[in-house]
Amino acid sequence: MNLPVNIKNAYDTPERFPRLLADRISFGTRFGFYWRFLGVVIRSRKKAQRNQYGYDAWASSSQEVFRNIEGCGGKFHISGMENLQKCKGPVVFISNHMGTLETMIFPGLIAPVMKVTFVVKDSLVTHPIFGPIMRSRNPIVVSRSNSREDLQKVITEGQQLLADGISLVIFPQSTRTLDFDPAHFNSLGTKLASKAGVQVVPVAIKTDYWGNGKWIKDLGPINRKKPIFIKFGEPMDVTGNGREQHLEIIRFIQTWLEQWK
Repeated sequence: MNLPVNIKNAYDTPERFPRLLADRISFGTRFGFYWRFLGVVIRSRKKAQRNQYGYDAWASSSQEVFRNIEGCGGKFHISGMENLQKCKGPVVFISNHMGTLETMIFPGLIAPVMKVTFVVKDSLVTHPIFGPIMRSRNPIVVSRSNSREDLQKVITEGQQLLADGISLVIFPQSTRTLDFDPAHFNSLGTKLASKAGVQVVPVAIKTDYWGNGKWIKDLGPINRKKPIFIKFGEPMDVTGNGREQHLEIIRFIQTWLEQWK
C-alpha cells in the first residue's frame, strides 16, 4: 500500500482518488468506512496485547486509517509538515480538537519524524476496544474532573516524557467541539513547555468529515463534502509563563479556521 510516510511539506489528496471496494459495496454510507476502520483497530489491539505495538506499528495503522478515509471520499489538505523538521528536540504539539479523526491521523504524520504520545482522558485507556492500544503508547492520563490535579500530573509526567525525548500532543479544550472558543482553550500546553524548556508547535485542524456519533461518539456520520485540513505551525520558544505563546497559538488556530470556512 502506498502510504504517505514521508510528507516533506504538504499533501493534498488527488482529486480522483480511487474509491475502496467496501465504500462502493456500502453505496457510500458510513458502514464501509467503519468496517475497514474497525479491522485496523482490531489488528492493532491484538498487537498491543502481544506487546508488539511500537511506534512503527502505530504509524502504520494510522496511515491505514488515512488511506481508508481517502478511499471513502475524504480529501486531505495537510501543510506545514516541514516545521516538524525545524524542532530543536521533543516538543509540545497544541491543537484544537474536533473529533476522532485527528487522534487517529496524528500518529501517522508525527511518529515517523519523532517519538510522540498524547495527553488523554481516562475513559480512553479503559475503553474495551481502544484501551489496550492507547495504554501501549504510554500516554499521560487525566480525569478532566479536577483541573488542579490534572495540571500537576501533566506537568510532572510531561517533563519526564519530554526529558526522555518523547513529544506530547495536547488538546487543551475540555471536549471535542466544532466551534473554537478561546475561553475553553486552556494554557496547559504552554505551561508544560515552559517548565520543561521545550518548544511548542501549534496545530490547526478542521476534521468534521468524521462527525461525533449520538450514541457511540467515535462512530459518527461521515460527510464527504467536508474537506479535511491539518496545518502545523512553526515551533515556538516559550518565554516566561508562556502566556504570549498561548495567545499566539489561539490566533494561529482562529486564523486558519476562518480561512477554511
